[in-house]
Amino acid sequence: MNEPLILFIDDEAHIRAANRQTLDLAGLAVETFEMAEQALPQITPELFGVVVSDIRLPKMNGIELLKQVQEIDPDLPLILISGHADIDMAVTAIRDGAYDFIEKPFGADRLVDTIRRALDKRRLTLENRQLRSQVSGQINLGPRIIGRTRSIQTLRNTIAQVADTDADILILGETGSGKEMVARTLHEQSGRREQNFVAINCGAVPESIIESELFGHEAGAFTGAAGLRIGKFEHADGGTLFLDEIESMPLVAQVRLLRVLQDRAVERLGSNTLIPLNLRVVAATKVDLRKAADEGLFREDLYYRLNVVSIEIPPLRQRIEDIPMLFQHFLLVASARYGREITTPNPEQISALMAHEWPGNVRELRNAAERYVLLGSDCGFDFKQLFGEEGGEAPRTLPRQVECFEKSLIEQALGAHKGCIKLTMEQLGVPRKTLYDKMQKYGLDKNDFKQE
Repeated sequence: MNEPLILFIDDEAHIRAANRQTLDLAGLAVETFEMAEQALPQITPELFGVVVSDIRLPKMNGIELLKQVQEIDPDLPLILISGHADIDMAVTAIRDGAYDFIEKPFGADRLVDTIRRALDKRRLTLENRQLRSQVSGQINLGPRIIGRTRSIQTLRNTIAQVADTDADILILGETGSGKEMVARTLHEQSGRREQNFVAINCGAVPESIIESELFGHEAGAFTGAAGLRIGKFEHADGGTLFLDEIESMPLVAQVRLLRVLQDRAVERLGSNTLIPLNLRVVAATKVDLRKAADEGLFREDLYYRLNVVSIEIPPLRQRIEDIPMLFQHFLLVASARYGREITTPNPEQISALMAHEWPGNVRELRNAAERYVLLGSDCGFDFKQLFGEEGGEAPRTLPRQVECFEKSLIEQALGAHKGCIKLTMEQLGVPRKTLYDKMQKYGLDKNDFKQE
């Protein structure tokens, strides 16, 4: 996002000059115009700025300008300057969409404060608009594995190495760590992306019907089987079948699953015909399958057949530096879903996020972001309420929290400025050498942020 720009319109030269000086001294970039028609070419849906206009102007007046701005972008703040005789007109204009009006004569502080509030609103509007666009574009871009910690970089590299192969994959990870996201990423980055991605939670399907769900059945195969049913394996033909909580699959169904994996063919219940399959199987578990096999709770031969390539997802508590970035991403997704603008969490709130243990991992963080968007920070939002805690977990050591928070701030600043060192220095208020030293300490490279 570029530096904000104020478009100031007044037909009196001395008023333009005086207010240009006021806004310059406040550190705000400003362009002045004698007539509204002159400013119109700079008023676009992408403008990060505010329009300030006198109501009484030659040719197009402030009210007519408001109508033009509303057609270009109804969310662009327009502040009207009104004389006493124009108050009723200005009040009506606010009902019609003007951001505010300032009555003449006005002080410099009044003008600057109103503009800054309008800029904050515009910034949120543009950020939410950009994020909604990114969220909508994810359908084509595929799922995103977000984070910069070494463990997440390793995860992305592993996915890239095996995604476009036909090897079956076993995903290991705690509850809520993102196993289905990894499975979808494997599918989206493979040559099967145009075919079906079929997901089934083995723990959520009753044991009595899981074989019918997976393998399908012929009419009359059992009591209640009134017609032909295509199972998940057939439905996934050409694509990817994701078996979540594979440890919950009954042992009887495991025997049939092993045969399907070996033969790449399925036989519907009640049929003697083998149907050839071309699919990849991705399984996921939150338990140690090797231990489960030793205890007789999981077939050992199936474990070895599934474990061609294993991908382990680190729990969120082991990559706390990624929490601010993930939380911001989920805020944007929730903002797009619920149609609400959001405010960026303050440093104290970010610190609380990073101190939490997150037993529910990424899913818990996503739910927290949704509650933040729905409740809002203006209604006494409490992060203890967010986590459902009275006291909270025992905090990590202070030096560790400080380092994680400092790294997160630098990452966010570099990301916001696409790796520009000069702008990052200015935002953080640190000398160039200090910034480079910190980047070296935390393994940050400005080139990694240029495409964000």
